[in-house]
Amino acid sequence: MSLPSSVEIIEVGPRDGLQNEKKTLSVELRVELIERLAKAGLKKIEAGSFVSPKWVPQMAGTDLVLDKLNGNQSLMLDTGVRYAALTPNLKGLEGAIQHRAGEVAIFSAASESFTQKNINCSIKESLQRFDAIMAQAQQINLPVRGYVSTIVGCPYEGDIDPLKVAEVAKHLYQMGCYEVSLGDTIGVGTPLTFKRMLEAVMKEVPVNKLAVHCHNTYGQALANIYASLQLGISKIDSAVAGLGGCPYAKGASGNIATEDVLFMLNGMNIQTGVNLDEVVEIGHWICNELGRDSQSKVALAR
Repeated sequence: MSLPSSVEIIEVGPRDGLQNEKKTLSVELRVELIERLAKAGLKKIEAGSFVSPKWVPQMAGTDLVLDKLNGNQSLMLDTGVRYAALTPNLKGLEGAIQHRAGEVAIFSAASESFTQKNINCSIKESLQRFDAIMAQAQQINLPVRGYVSTIVGCPYEGDIDPLKVAEVAKHLYQMGCYEVSLGDTIGVGTPLTFKRMLEAVMKEVPVNKLAVHCHNTYGQALANIYASLQLGISKIDSAVAGLGGCPYAKGASGNIATEDVLFMLNGMNIQTGVNLDEVVEIGHWICNELGRDSQSKVALAR
C-alpha cells in the first residue's frame, strides 16, 4: 500500500496532555511550552480549553495563554502556527473568539455511556448542542475541528461498533467541521480493529478530512498509526513526551508521544517539517517542570 509522502502532526500536549497531569503549570510555562513547540516546526497546537476550572483546573487561564501567544506576532508570522482551543459550549466559543483562537474544537463520542459520564448528555444531545457553536463560528469563518472519542472501545460499554463511529463522524463533518479527529480514548485498539473502524468511517467522511488520536495504554498506538497511514490518513494527533490521558477514562495512559511518531515517520521518509531533536529537548524540559518521566521511548533512548 502507498503511504502519504507528508503528514501533519497536531500537537495536543499543551491541552489534552496537561489537562490530565497532576501538577498545574503556570500560564507563563504553558506559553513557553507552546512557543518552543512552534519553533520546532509544529504548525497546529492545542493551546488550551475553555471549560470550567472547577472541572479542569489545569486549563485555568487559557484566555491569558492565548493573549500572550497572540502578542508574539513575529513568531506566528515566522512559523505559520495556528493555536486551537477546545470549546464545549457557546460560552467557551465566546471566550475563544474574544481571545483570538485560530480554531476551535468540539467533541462527542461513539459511546452513549461515555458521553453521559463525560458531558452529561446523550450523543444526540451533544451533537445538537453544537449547532449554535457551528452557526456562530461559521459567521466569522472560524475553523471548527470535531473529535470523536471511544472509537474502538469504551471503559463502560466495551467494544464499539464501527458503524456508530461512522455515524457520529459523518454528523460532525456534515455540520461543518473541517476535520474530524478519531480518538482511541482508552488505547485498546489494534491494527485490525483500527482498520475496520476507519474503513467504515471513510465511507462517510473523505479520508483527507480525518485524523487519528491514539492513546498508548496497551502499547498499540504506533501500530495503529501505521495501519492508519496505510489507509491514507495523513493527520496525526500526538503529545510531546506522551503527556496526559483522559480524566474520564479509567486506565487511559498518555497520548502517543510526538517524539515517537516523528521517529517512525522519519524512518519511512515521510515529511513532517518538525525537528525531532528539538521536540526531544522540549519533552525533557517540560517533564522536569512537571516532576515526572517522559513517556517517549525515543526520548528515553537518547
